[in-house]
Amino acid sequence: MRQHEIDGGARETGSGARRAVFSPVDNRARVDTVVRRIGDAIELGLLADGEQLPGESELAGQLGVSTVTLREALMALRQQGLVTTRRGRGGGSFVSLPEVPADDRLRVRLRGWSTEELRDLGDHWAALSGAAARLAAQRTEPADLHQLCRTADQLAQAEGTAARSRLYGRFHVELAAAAQSARLTREQVALQSDVGALLCLVLGSDEYREEVAERHRSVISAVQDGAHESAGTLAERCVRESTARLVAVRLTL
Repeated sequence: MRQHEIDGGARETGSGARRAVFSPVDNRARVDTVVRRIGDAIELGLLADGEQLPGESELAGQLGVSTVTLREALMALRQQGLVTTRRGRGGGSFVSLPEVPADDRLRVRLRGWSTEELRDLGDHWAALSGAAARLAAQRTEPADLHQLCRTADQLAQAEGTAARSRLYGRFHVELAAAAQSARLTREQVALQSDVGALLCLVLGSDEYREEVAERHRSVISAVQDGAHESAGTLAERCVRESTARLVAVRLTL
């Protein structure tokens, strides 16, 4: 699948996930908060490669920070290679999607987690996704699930672990957005910065990719039917299965 097709959903300005990205940040440590918020969204693919960010004044207003704070954050993002700035006519700040680390680098990163920490992270993730699925089943109209369905379909066809891991993470962020909870959505975005790239280590199998896509479709069906308990259980099971696979990889290191 072409990258622009995968990133197409990220450009839908009405997306609840995108609104959460550009909602006001916490009052504490605002530069770091802006860097993490936008950086996480770029890493996850919620903001598309090459996409132009809003102008400084507009973006600062959306995030509820001063332009000085925003400029410091953009400088930090440039240093991380996540944003590029072009001068002159047609210039501005543009998303620069980083390459996903190679498997050997990801394994080094995974080695930094103990199995207990991974299980704890999985418990937190499962709790977030389960709560989001239950709320989405209670609050969301079936017609509002188009983006979730598209992401699940894209995952079923995605080639390469980088695209698969981004789509997997994006699904859970969009599930939180479907729950109409900005806080849950932000929590999911932040969590994906911890676990998202690591999923490359378990999504190499086409068989497992299709299994995950089918699990995601089952969550969507339960949400559409308003079966909140079933939706929550299915979302939790999907996350726990992926966490178990990460733990299994960690045990081999």
